[in-house]
Amino acid sequence: MFKFIAKRILEAIPTLLVLITISFFLMRFAPGNPFSSDRPLPPEVMANIEAKYGLDKPVLEQYTTYLGNIVQGDFGPSFKYKDFTVNELVAKALPVSAKIGFFAFIFALVMGVAVGTIAALKQNTWLDYTIMSTAMAGVVMPSFILAPVLIYIFSIKLQWLPAGGWQDGSTKFVLLPMFGMALLYVATFARITRGSMIETLNSNFIRTARAKGLSYPYIVIKHALKPALLPVVSYMGPAFVGIITGSVVIETIFGLPGIGKLFVNAAFNRDYSLVLGITILIGSLTIIFNAIVDIVLATIDPKIRY
Repeated sequence: MFKFIAKRILEAIPTLLVLITISFFLMRFAPGNPFSSDRPLPPEVMANIEAKYGLDKPVLEQYTTYLGNIVQGDFGPSFKYKDFTVNELVAKALPVSAKIGFFAFIFALVMGVAVGTIAALKQNTWLDYTIMSTAMAGVVMPSFILAPVLIYIFSIKLQWLPAGGWQDGSTKFVLLPMFGMALLYVATFARITRGSMIETLNSNFIRTARAKGLSYPYIVIKHALKPALLPVVSYMGPAFVGIITGSVVIETIFGLPGIGKLFVNAAFNRDYSLVLGITILIGSLTIIFNAIVDIVLATIDPKIRY
């Protein structure tokens, strides 16, 4: 197991380096610059600004300097948000997305696995068709439709929850965006669980267990659930990163100061350092959690330790 973990860590380092390199040069060679506007700045002013941020140096020198700063945990200053560094902006926005994302992930995982298992056990019945039809609707329904529907029902009609805002993460302000972010993943987890559970229940070892006279609930919980969850565990890595780093649409509609909204604003403002910082953050989280998922899979199923 130690060799497997070490291998995954060593594989993650060059992957992250490639991500940083591609992102850096794409941003540098993109048309325009962070300081361009409708009213062009005088050449002397532009030269002073570029010298302040080191943009007057050769691109390769900028790249090596940037890599050195990243190793020290410094993602540089923001080009658009004056007096703020990228570290400070991310540190303010990430907890918002992380809090909503964490609870949305737990809800999506528990509900998705539960309803997917029920659908598999009731295969080809009205309950199975109802669950899967609802799951399919959840998969195809875009967030910009789902979020206003939730606001209309729970904020305008029933007046149970506020329509937006953050208020330091108060529970009533978290619930609606959490459900809006989680429902898509509930549907996906349910579909994955159902398919995997049906395949597992038709396996030879399950038939053997039933032939021995074991009760069906015992077979499902003791023998079928663990192998059926392998595809679910595989999907947990990217799902967790996707949820915890926020949804641009959800955060915009509910007025949340999260990482997704910050990333879009940075892209529109051509804030190179902020875009790079968030890209590296999301990429790093993706690599880390995919590695964790691989380790968990290897623990559950030793055959994966190749």
